[in-house]
Amino acid sequence: MLKRLVDEDEINALAEIEGATSTRLRAEDHGLESLHANEFVYGVPHSHFINAAFAYSRPRSMNRFNGDGRGAWYAALDVQTCINEVAFHMSNFLSMTGEYQAVVEYAEMFSSMAGEFLDLRSASDHPSLHPDGEIGYRAGNLLADAALAKGLNGIIYPSVRHPGGTCLAALRPHAIQSVAPGDVYRITWSGIPDPVILKV
Repeated sequence: MLKRLVDEDEINALAEIEGATSTRLRAEDHGLESLHANEFVYGVPHSHFINAAFAYSRPRSMNRFNGDGRGAWYAALDVQTCINEVAFHMSNFLSMTGEYQAVVEYAEMFSSMAGEFLDLRSASDHPSLHPDGEIGYRAGNLLADAALAKGLNGIIYPSVRHPGGTCLAALRPHAIQSVAPGDVYRITWSGIPDPVILKV
């Protein structure tokens, strides 16, 4: 699509600008503080999506199983669980602005997972699954560090935002295999915390 709008020289200039400002590209070349460059994946379909999940994390903040120095690939066994999870977090973000007005499109990505995962499905009372992020995320990051230290590739756990759903957090890029795109979902907030969700 971009090639219809600009010529080859302009594409090269844009690629150079992206290379200078892209956290993902810098991480692939030089690594991150807590993720070496050789841990990223190269030469496989959609590797840029996989690597971006690990290169970008929430600055000065945590997710359930990763801190601000190392991302993770979060997934679920069904799309409704994914939608509930991302909608919850976007609604939470909008609540901090005081205005529930946004339209966001999320692309579904299918993948396989390789290697051994810590299984929390029979431990729904584990502190890392507490719905309050101040409690759950701290416990989850400690658990993820322990899982990495034991050589595990990730964590499988009951969804906190979709009862009955199952989530996975891949903690290493090479754990994610056979990535393929799926549908696109548009989530719209129009003044209230509960969004309208449509498949595009």
